[in-house]
Amino acid sequence: MIGSLVLTGYAAVLAFAVPPLLARARWPLRAPRTAILLWQVLMAAFIVTVALAWYHVTSSGRHLHGLLGAAEQWLGEPHAAGGPEGLGLLVPVGLTALWPAAWFTAVTVSARRRRRRHARLLDLVGRPAPELGAVVLDHDRPAAYCLPGRPARVVLTSAALDTLTSAQLQAVLAHERAHLTDRHHIAMAAAEAFGRAYRILPLARAARERTAELVEMACDDRALRTSSARALADAMCEVATGATPQSAFAADGAAVLVRLRRLLRPSAPLHPAARCAVLLLGVAAAALPYFLTCGPVLG
Repeated sequence: MIGSLVLTGYAAVLAFAVPPLLARARWPLRAPRTAILLWQVLMAAFIVTVALAWYHVTSSGRHLHGLLGAAEQWLGEPHAAGGPEGLGLLVPVGLTALWPAAWFTAVTVSARRRRRRHARLLDLVGRPAPELGAVVLDHDRPAAYCLPGRPARVVLTSAALDTLTSAQLQAVLAHERAHLTDRHHIAMAAAEAFGRAYRILPLARAARERTAELVEMACDDRALRTSSARALADAMCEVATGATPQSAFAADGAAVLVRLRRLLRPSAPLHPAARCAVLLLGVAAAALPYFLTCGPVLG
């Protein structure tokens, strides 16, 4: 019982106390890719902590080894499963893990269907532009977005081609290709699934919102490797009014004003030592539930 209370308290810290602290921090603007990873780790740590808390409620022992033994016995002899006690250990832990996993499956399947429908539409009305590595749609509003999938596509409207300068166009293309290269649709699907699974929690809302902003900033940083900040900022302003489909990443994206300020008033990148410290903190946050369960504190 003590173990379940400690783990429940730790889950509450992750769900309620950490998100506002991380949301107010300024360093994610200087290291968006590191911040994306940290949000993902926090979501995983919360799920693991809740699962282990349920384990302690249903377990007669103090250590995680009981759960591992029950799982091993179930895999070796499914009909035995360690009897009712073994099944009692596996069911609540399994359901806790399956709940967000089911949402992740639902979100990814739904997004994939929408992307496939849109891809079929692009095949009908879009004009391939091999010199740009993009598909062009005839539309009177400038817009640019990418569509993950096989094959992945970068889409530009004809108005964007008419409006953007060569430098701005290259900046937009680099931004969109960064989404595809870094597979941001997976990080967004994980945040969306966690948000739906635990929608009442501040961690769920903050992870979804911040991930959407941070992936755009990460792509801005990638685009700046080959383009100027002014060209990218001007391009963002030009395409800000364009409509884009669901499940696509648009060049204007989330938090446009924050991104513009970040581009035009850049801060120094986060020091590598600070990045390592953040990553170590994330690893510690994910590992702490295990040590609370198997360590000397509760052992």
